[in-house]
Amino acid sequence: MIQLLLGFLLAFLVAFLAYRVRSLSRSGALTAWLEGTIIFGLGGLPWAVLLLTFFISSSLLTRLFAKRKAPLNEKFDKGGRRDIGQVLANGGVAALFAGLHFFFPHAAWTWMGFAGSLAAVNADTWATELGVLNPTRPRLFTSLAPVEQGTSGAISVYGTLSAVGGSFLIALLGGALGPAGRFWANLELLTVAGLLGAMFDSFLGATFQAIYHCPQCDKETEKHPLHTCGTQTVQVRGWRWLNNDMVNICCAVVGALIGLILI
Repeated sequence: MIQLLLGFLLAFLVAFLAYRVRSLSRSGALTAWLEGTIIFGLGGLPWAVLLLTFFISSSLLTRLFAKRKAPLNEKFDKGGRRDIGQVLANGGVAALFAGLHFFFPHAAWTWMGFAGSLAAVNADTWATELGVLNPTRPRLFTSLAPVEQGTSGAISVYGTLSAVGGSFLIALLGGALGPAGRFWANLELLTVAGLLGAMFDSFLGATFQAIYHCPQCDKETEKHPLHTCGTQTVQVRGWRWLNNDMVNICCAVVGALIGLILI
């Protein structure tokens, strides 16, 4: 109960500060408070370290080179201030494994699922935030055809290297703070899990994610029902229900599953 109370207070502090610096919306802050309480309170310090590493690094990268990335905001479904959907998409799977850890406190698979999901969403976030800075046009994941910067499902050298770095950071902590005697094995497994989760995110973005077109701007975008200019967007491909938040959930699930399979 003391650990749960401390987790409740720590999660509140982190969510409140994130809301104040505009990294989270009100709904995002409340959701982060709940997820943080579960992860901090039921998992303990090692679990909290991985979650905070993901959240802090992704928030900093969102602000990094913001002016250079501003022209691409019209393509993305949401801005840098994360709402309830984004928080659930990135941390919901991790919170689930923290809850399972409460019932299976000595099982290694709960840690691997938790760390694998965070490695995947961290890899994907780093790739998204830094990949748009690639000096040349990215290429679509499925066909390798050149596409505009910020296109869903696009990959680039910068983006791929950033994904490796984001996955490796979580894997490094996941190996160090996880089960004793498995540092190198978990470092390798979690790096792979995170990278493959991010690659699956790109695959979905290039194939089944709902993508729209703004007739006024003649631009492809994730935004719906209205584009940045206020014009109604028209779906041009993908499944309507598979928006960016759902794609991120799939990314986290794949990272967790690979972490479980390879353990």
